[in-house]
Amino acid sequence: MKKINADCSICINTNCFIKKHSHLEKMQDYLLQKTNFSCKKGQQFMIEGAPMQGLYFIYKGKVKVLKTGIYGKEHIVRLTQEGDTVGFRGFGTSNKYLIGASALEDTVLCNFNSQVMEDILKNIPEFTYDMMLFYAEELNKSENNVKKIAQMNVRERVIDTLLYLLKKFGQINNLIDINLSRKEIADFAGTTDEQVTRIFSSLKKEGLIKIVGKKISLLQVEKMKQEVIEHR
Repeated sequence: MKKINADCSICINTNCFIKKHSHLEKMQDYLLQKTNFSCKKGQQFMIEGAPMQGLYFIYKGKVKVLKTGIYGKEHIVRLTQEGDTVGFRGFGTSNKYLIGASALEDTVLCNFNSQVMEDILKNIPEFTYDMMLFYAEELNKSENNVKKIAQMNVRERVIDTLLYLLKKFGQINNLIDINLSRKEIADFAGTTDEQVTRIFSSLKKEGLIKIVGKKISLLQVEKMKQEVIEHR
């Protein structure tokens, strides 16, 4: 990773924990201890099992968060974008990362090392409160995902993944604003790339989706939502 400068004062990520609290007087000294890095597409900046290097906040770009399953198979547990936090799993309870993370596109990251993060949490109640709510929401999402994976068939999981991508990343020119391979979609949906390819073929024939390169357009969102509504 290459060190660069990413100024919080001109950051537009209003959902970022750091940006939301950058106006606080107590936060000013901590902002001076922030480190910024740039990552090329495909570059891994967190390795599962490696020593904790604090938390990362995405200034620009998109990141996939990975967890290794049985037989070494990778599972994508989160997809993140500008303003999101990466590395919070295990923070405060482990000295090693419990997940890995790599850039889906050229990405700029802000990093606070573990000691600085602990000092922030101890000294800035507003930040700590927001972080507590964030952890509660992430726990709720994880529990819902476990339930959905257990109850949904493969087609439903793929459709649910496409609807999630639309909600999370939005559209540009009617195409979901993220480039993912079939394997990456499969790793997120908990299936195989062969099954994803077959289901995509069916969805195209049914007029539910259109594919342009690695970009996907959802043509009948409401109809797709009806297929998974009982699981939502």
